[in-house]
Amino acid sequence: MKNIKNICGMPLIYWSLKALTNAVSVDRIYVATDCDEIKNIVLGFGFDKVHVFKRNKENASNAASTESVMLEFINNNEHADSDLFILAQATSPFTSPYDFDSAINKLKSNSHIDSILSCVESKRFFWEKSGTPVNYDYMRRPRRQDFDGILMENGAFYINSIHNIKKYKNRLSGNIYPYVMPEYSSIEADGEDDWLIIEKLMYKYIVKKQPTRLIKLFATDV
Repeated sequence: MKNIKNICGMPLIYWSLKALTNAVSVDRIYVATDCDEIKNIVLGFGFDKVHVFKRNKENASNAASTESVMLEFINNNEHADSDLFILAQATSPFTSPYDFDSAINKLKSNSHIDSILSCVESKRFFWEKSGTPVNYDYMRRPRRQDFDGILMENGAFYINSIHNIKKYKNRLSGNIYPYVMPEYSSIEADGEDDWLIIEKLMYKYIVKKQPTRLIKLFATDV
């Protein structure tokens, strides 16, 4: 199970839960799982905001959509329709508390925004399989520094109101605002090569920012 596979010394899911816990705009965090091992690991972190929601067997299958789990959770818990729901992916460990707080504040302070998704700016040139360029004119090939690029979902998080999710049965709806994150955050922990890349990036951008813990006691047997 990749969600609890160690990366930088901690289970993958630890990093997103820690960022959510440290985000001042996030009140409660629920991990939806039917796995006792994941439940025990998650609760073992000791994060006071974190709870476990045991999803039903139908929504635990690979065929179940994420939206079906979201709706199951909403229908089985007390919430105000105006409450915001953040869908955060454990496979995206680069999201910081600042990202969550900034995106939530953006939604709360702008009445014309209905939902938010995280994305990265890509300055790559995309093509259709038919041989048609998607986002540039190959006859006027721009320099990278002059190219606006295109926004691509990085899957880190989505934010919407409980009301909208119940109404549209989707994580996104209405006027959608793209919250832009650094390009390195587009890498998700799927293949084996991804883990190697992510670990190096984690040490560079995330782990080095963690507060250093002083060692109060060290014992050894020689």
